[in-house]
Amino acid sequence: MLEWLTPRGMAVMSQQVNDIAGPHRTKPAIDVNIPQVRTVPHTERQSASSPSGSNTKPNEGQDVVPPKSEIGLNDASFCAKGARPGHGSISKSRGGASPKAKKTPYEPVNTIERRDNTKSTILSPRMSSILHDKPAQPKATITPSARAIPEVPVKPAFFENVTKPSQPSIPTGSPPSSPHTTREEHSAENPGATSRHSKHGAQVPQAKGSVEGDPEPPSAWLDEALPQALSQLNVDLINFICDVYEEDGTLESYLSSSQETGNTYPKPENAPRPLSRRSSSSATTISKKQWKGFNEQTLFNVLMDPKSVVESFTCDNKLYDSQTLWYCLYRMNRVASSLVLHSLWLAAGRLFVASQDIQVDRSTGVRSRKVQRGSKGLSSVDAGYLMSICMHALVAVAPVVPDSRTLYEMSRIRSNGLTLAGGTAVARQPSSRCLGYDDVFSNDLAIRLARRLFCAITARRCFADMASSTASSNSKTPDSDILQPLVNQLDFLSTGSASVLEFAHSERLLHETRVPTVLLDWARTIILSEWNGKPDFAMDGPFGGALSFIETMHTNRNLLLLGDIQFRVDYLSDRLDSVEMPVDWLSFSSTRWRRHILDYPYIFNPDTLVSFFRSINFARMSRVFEESSSLKTRMSAIIDPGSLVTNPHHKRVLQDLLKTGSSKYLILEISRKNVARDAFDQLWRREERELLRPLKVHLGEEGGEEGFDSGGVQQEFFRLAIAECLDPAYGAFTVDDRTRMVWFAPGSLTEDWKYELVGLLMSLALFNGLTLPITFPRALYRKLLGKSVSELHHIADGWPELASGLTTLLEWDEKDGLVEDIFARTYEFSVSALGTNITREMSADKNVVWPRAAASSDDIAPPQTSNPDDAPLVTNENRDDYVTHYIRYLTDISIQRQFIAFERGFNACLDKKSLSLLSPSTLQSLVEGIQEIDISELKRYTRYVGWDASHHTIKDFWSIVRRYDDRMKRKLLEFVTSSDRVPVGGIKNLQFVIQKNGEEEGDGGHLPTAYTCYGTLLLPEYRDKDVLRERLGMALENAQGFGFA
Repeated sequence: MLEWLTPRGMAVMSQQVNDIAGPHRTKPAIDVNIPQVRTVPHTERQSASSPSGSNTKPNEGQDVVPPKSEIGLNDASFCAKGARPGHGSISKSRGGASPKAKKTPYEPVNTIERRDNTKSTILSPRMSSILHDKPAQPKATITPSARAIPEVPVKPAFFENVTKPSQPSIPTGSPPSSPHTTREEHSAENPGATSRHSKHGAQVPQAKGSVEGDPEPPSAWLDEALPQALSQLNVDLINFICDVYEEDGTLESYLSSSQETGNTYPKPENAPRPLSRRSSSSATTISKKQWKGFNEQTLFNVLMDPKSVVESFTCDNKLYDSQTLWYCLYRMNRVASSLVLHSLWLAAGRLFVASQDIQVDRSTGVRSRKVQRGSKGLSSVDAGYLMSICMHALVAVAPVVPDSRTLYEMSRIRSNGLTLAGGTAVARQPSSRCLGYDDVFSNDLAIRLARRLFCAITARRCFADMASSTASSNSKTPDSDILQPLVNQLDFLSTGSASVLEFAHSERLLHETRVPTVLLDWARTIILSEWNGKPDFAMDGPFGGALSFIETMHTNRNLLLLGDIQFRVDYLSDRLDSVEMPVDWLSFSSTRWRRHILDYPYIFNPDTLVSFFRSINFARMSRVFEESSSLKTRMSAIIDPGSLVTNPHHKRVLQDLLKTGSSKYLILEISRKNVARDAFDQLWRREERELLRPLKVHLGEEGGEEGFDSGGVQQEFFRLAIAECLDPAYGAFTVDDRTRMVWFAPGSLTEDWKYELVGLLMSLALFNGLTLPITFPRALYRKLLGKSVSELHHIADGWPELASGLTTLLEWDEKDGLVEDIFARTYEFSVSALGTNITREMSADKNVVWPRAAASSDDIAPPQTSNPDDAPLVTNENRDDYVTHYIRYLTDISIQRQFIAFERGFNACLDKKSLSLLSPSTLQSLVEGIQEIDISELKRYTRYVGWDASHHTIKDFWSIVRRYDDRMKRKLLEFVTSSDRVPVGGIKNLQFVIQKNGEEEGDGGHLPTAYTCYGTLLLPEYRDKDVLRERLGMALENAQGFGFA
């Protein structure tokens, strides 16, 4: 207490006693050259005023202020020994005058006015504004704080050299009484008032007329006090805060190396007038530090609180649109990336807190530790909003690229686990961009946030399952999934987001590509960093959450305009055992908590999936072959002359009984006259173990053909058998005249077992790795894989004219006429089969059975069920249902019986779980091959035996073949390989060899021949190009049968 008993302190205390006593007391003389300290609380300063003794003229628009000298410094801001607030908290006033008195951490330093021409007083511009806007009622009794220090711990010279400003720059609005002022009281009325007032409140106590080189306040003043903070943000405030960072140059230093800060980012077209600081005479290092502290505390205060985050980026209970949200977060990341990522990481921690109704442990009945502390879980809607905001923050970390092509190429580089493209096809990107892109995805704070978000996906879905198991079925909302708000936000045709800022059309298109692509890159980053090299993994970690996120994006890929290639993680396929791992997956049982990496086949490229599929088939074939070989060896030991079985009759009986189990191959004896019949006869009633053995075909041997089956004879057999089975003359299938697509005949008389055997033929070919010369629509393969056929693009390849007509019906604008008047279509499905017009009125009934054609005298009822004139017309109201029902009747109801039998045969040799690895397009390529033949690619992968690529005969050969049409190209490929289709994977997987077969003189000579099982063309050396053209054409037009196949 003795340090207070100084002349200056005694003068201050005397003045305070006079103020308490009343205005009639005579004030003692105080040296005006000594700055005085105001020790009363902030609320008292608002109400205290002296009507007399003032010679100072008030500024325009302000009330008269007291003449006494005062300095607007509070002990929360400038006391070196003030208590530090807790982490993330806002400092509060410690004055004892009133429990309601609250102060902002930074009180404005009062400017100094002259009482006369020689003496000056220090005034508070903030006090004037407070008294002008909202006068406070004086209290009955005022008790000064007994702990206030009336002496400023700073040199007097700092205040003596301060001169009066010509016009104090103060806001006219009333500032908030606390740092937690609500948006309704301040921000909503004047969005920039808080920021503008905070600017002046953060100025250093040095006025315009101060001499350069004046002593600065001790750094302890600024280090001890936290700056004030806003409780909520919006687009205007975010722009203002980021502009202050950029103007003052106080943004994070590492940005200059990790991001291209000079790059221009997309600017909104309807940007409002930006908020700005009032013009100031000077900007010192201290003022920049205070502004930086204010901005950092505001960002941290808002972004660390989930409720504040959601409220800051929502409007009318709707999230900002995706590009506005990205724009705000991108600007904040450019100036304070570490702070933004850390704050959002703290906010994302609330995603792991269950809502109140499921916070009790179901096994122990005890609340969790967080619940005991008072943590409140987020609702599913708020959790989804917070997840979407944090995901956009991860997107905002990535640098802006000029176009979508660059995005795709950078994504492909990361898919392979690379930093630089190296010698790949995506090496067009400069190394600086690749390294900068990799720096972003190596940021520890961003990776930490991504890990927490992907873990939260599994946690929130677990909470949703727990809630659905305890709540009634009708209380479950359809948008309860944690990622549903993000998907809705990325659907740019949806109205579920609040559109705030408008951007150029080109920027919108780029943004539609940017967000899902970068998010998938983040998922890949977590997968590669968390993978332990094993194919099975736990679902409760970041790895499982990242795959769950990719699964959700893949499910909505059509809505998000994502291609299949964007989901691939090629890094994994190169490091997995392609033989053992797929076989182990067949016996692996996936659960809710542990899954296998092959449960997500879309992260692998089609070639890898085909190798996995064939590995499974080969393993099953090998196991059956080894079992039969073992049984064959043991049986031979029994029937040997020296065996224990001596009775010859018993040996023959034993051989007959074990013949089926001891056969190593599935052998088919087929004649060329009855290919389909012989195949059906020998495949009927076969055991599964027989069908899984390696296939051997003897074709046409009764006619003297000698063919050693190493693959070529099998190919020829399937080509002939399938062609006969699909012949429309038999009435089992129909062939479209335009597209040559094959489909089941509705109401066919063909027995179900024949459809089953056709499916078995296709299954055998696929199991043995052979392609078939058939063309089924994509809809068949979707049905075989258990996928629905409900969209127009599902039938576009098989029925292009029908799909075009239905599309026109859906897109018709009734301004040009009513639907029923223009199209005049009835609500019926009609098809021609066996010369009979079958017409049925469509309905949503799932038990509808399509009528069969008359097969007996008792079955003579006509297929038509009603007169077409009695059916209702298709109108604008029911045209969507009409298209849906028409597709259903076309691909399901009308051919349901035939397809069920066909599917049963197709699954005879194939494991249904292995089929889940394939997409409809990949399965179609495996069955049908690729019909387009690229001669340039064929020449590139052709090998030569006895020839040189520069020989004139080889040059003439390719010159002739290059001019062939599609029909002759297919004949050439079929002549050499027994198949007119390129296998899946392209020509690089095709064996095509040209071997020299002697020299021919003159115009005649031998024709070219082929070893179809080895893919070898035996080509003699002819005299000239014309002879080669004539002999090769004759061989291709008359190729049938085998010399050595």
